[in-house]
Amino acid sequence: MNSKLEYIWLDGYQPTQSLRSKTMVRSNFGGTLEECPVWSFDGSSTEQAEGNDSDCLLKPVMIIPDPDRSNGYLVMTEVLNADGTPHASNGRATIEDDDDDFWFGFEQEYFLWDTETNLPPGFPAGGYPGPQGPYYCSVGASNTYGRDCVEEHLDLCLEAGLNVEGINAEVAAGQWEFQIFAKGAQRAGDEIWLARYMLERTGERYGYAINWHPKPLGDTDWNGSGMHANFSNGPMRDSGKEETFTAICDAFGKNIERHMSVYGAHNDQRLTGKHETQSIDMFSYGISDRGASIRIPVSTVTDGWVGRLEDRRTASNADPYKVAAVIIKTTKEGLANL
Repeated sequence: MNSKLEYIWLDGYQPTQSLRSKTMVRSNFGGTLEECPVWSFDGSSTEQAEGNDSDCLLKPVMIIPDPDRSNGYLVMTEVLNADGTPHASNGRATIEDDDDDFWFGFEQEYFLWDTETNLPPGFPAGGYPGPQGPYYCSVGASNTYGRDCVEEHLDLCLEAGLNVEGINAEVAAGQWEFQIFAKGAQRAGDEIWLARYMLERTGERYGYAINWHPKPLGDTDWNGSGMHANFSNGPMRDSGKEETFTAICDAFGKNIERHMSVYGAHNDQRLTGKHETQSIDMFSYGISDRGASIRIPVSTVTDGWVGRLEDRRTASNADPYKVAAVIIKTTKEGLANL
């Protein structure tokens, strides 16, 4: 029996990478990662190599069933140079310390984007729908747009075994969110990228592109899209001390540029101090404060200062690998100061 393996990778486009994929057919495939060979591709067609030295390598890092294809699998890969070293575009390789101690929950926001109108569903041609308010967690045809596509994506992710924890309509018309939780930075990044890939492919059937831009509606009174990063490690889950969390937040406040440099392109258009954001060049944290850079969930406090933090600055188009890498680095620096 033949199996179809869809190798998925990130290209070298800047400032925001895109997903690419191609299919390998294998006979007598048992469905394990170890059976997936390293494969090459033409990096000169993806901004990852020159034409006179074009071969790049795809190293498989995660495999899941492909619910869209009989005998199909989705294979997440990372890009290597021809000598086996990480390619410059390989965000996964920036994670220096990866283990199950760090847990991540990413809240991935996005806009469905009608390819015929070049607007989100629910937006009339040449104008805007009614102002924000009724669309968040909405129901009903006058407020909710694109549900069929979103529900299908959720079902496919669950069937494939991704740890999706929920979905909801977001603040703007045609804007949605899904949430993924994983233990380990690489696993969290792998699952977000696979879920993004499946969403892009699902959208094809409905005539929707997926708009990951953090402020696709420009300088208007409409929310942008983020990828809020919830995170914890052992001391945060076990210490029961307020100073554990304040030390981490203080370390984040000392490293604004470190985080902004990987939190997504054009994020300055979203982080303006309006629409539930802090300004991109400022830092604040607070309990239940959705206008802060980092929100301390009230559950963390009521549970006796054990739990997580939520970095609300991460843009919807950010690379979750790079985001997780800097969160781990800064968190450890903060804890080292205790």
